[in-house]
Amino acid sequence: MFNTTKRVVVTGLGTVTPYGLGVDLFWNNVKNGKSCIINKTKLFHHETNTVHIAGEFYDYEPTEHFDAKEVRRIDRSAQFAILASDEAVKDAGITAENTDAERFGVVLGCGSGGLTAVQDSHLQMIARNNHTKGSPFTIPMMIVNMPAGMVAMRHGAKGKCHAVVSACATGGHSIGEAYRTIVYGEADVMLTGGVEAAICDIGMGAFAATRTLSKRNDEPEKASRPYDKDRDGFVMSEGAGLIVLEELEHAKARGAKIYGEIVGYGSSCDAYDMVAPCPDGEGAARAMENALKDADMKPEDIDYINTHGTSTHAGDIAEINGVVKVFGDYATSGKLAISSTKSMHGHALGGAGGIEAVVCVKAMNANIVPPTINLDNVDEEIPKGINLVPNKAQEKELNVVMSNSFGFGGQNVSLIFKKYE
Repeated sequence: MFNTTKRVVVTGLGTVTPYGLGVDLFWNNVKNGKSCIINKTKLFHHETNTVHIAGEFYDYEPTEHFDAKEVRRIDRSAQFAILASDEAVKDAGITAENTDAERFGVVLGCGSGGLTAVQDSHLQMIARNNHTKGSPFTIPMMIVNMPAGMVAMRHGAKGKCHAVVSACATGGHSIGEAYRTIVYGEADVMLTGGVEAAICDIGMGAFAATRTLSKRNDEPEKASRPYDKDRDGFVMSEGAGLIVLEELEHAKARGAKIYGEIVGYGSSCDAYDMVAPCPDGEGAARAMENALKDADMKPEDIDYINTHGTSTHAGDIAEINGVVKVFGDYATSGKLAISSTKSMHGHALGGAGGIEAVVCVKAMNANIVPPTINLDNVDEEIPKGINLVPNKAQEKELNVVMSNSFGFGGQNVSLIFKKYE
């Protein structure tokens, strides 16, 4: 077991999702099985794309939250990170008076950085026929670590600050590294998670070219269908999920409310293919096994797994194969709840791990397993008996939950949260 000394607890939550701003709004929709996928997108030219749907924060108006100068200088991804961080820090009650700024850090990842900033600057250069006439803010807006840097500036966090980049595993890896930072004694408080805002012509066009996106354009709310045999790809989404991690004694000393404890972090690499997961789920299995080892737990200790579950055939089957490798008969007994909330909020890429960590913490506190919606016909390759929580939430005592995130390049991460005792 890695963590033999300091205990690390969750004391704050914050989200920006296509549903809107705030954790309560997000959780209420997810636990009730409501999709946020739309075909009225305004962030990309869907009329010239084979894909017309996305999990887009359609009603977001930057000028309601930032002044005009900031809007021109801060990419949408960093804006989302700042807004989610504001909620998480407020929720945790972190202030300059109760937390040493030099022991307050940020590990916040983004999969692609300011993709829209790159696109817009390039279009300006082309329109002006001058490749020195893009925005001077393009570089700070595009670099992947800027959300972390902006969040640190926003809250005066002067401790460790960096960005983890591991594609769609980014948010999970960020949380795991922040957890380890506290265990190592390098910080008392860490603000961590993931963010992404890649819904633009480049982002949507490039993913459409890989033929991994759903084209169920006439039924957007039914497009994301993890584990369903009729799925035709994942649905791109955007947003941010941030949590405040805190060393237990520091949290107790300031009277913080505690949502739960993070007790396990495991990662691995498939070393198999640029984009495809190892079909037998071997790499995913090792990440889960490493998380269980870190937590000093047995497979039967896990009550719920929030899977990566993107709604692609290759990804879904590889993950289930990995789950069965690790959990064996327990996985097929129906006692282990397994669901993919991407069926409702889509796939936020680098932001997914952070958003789904919030799901896990909320689910554990509410003793409610959110559903996998649109699961009408389970893929025949999935073993019988697995409880995929189809279409409707289930009430269940949740003492320990696992969150999985996997990314291109064979990146795998698993996190384990438990109720605080």
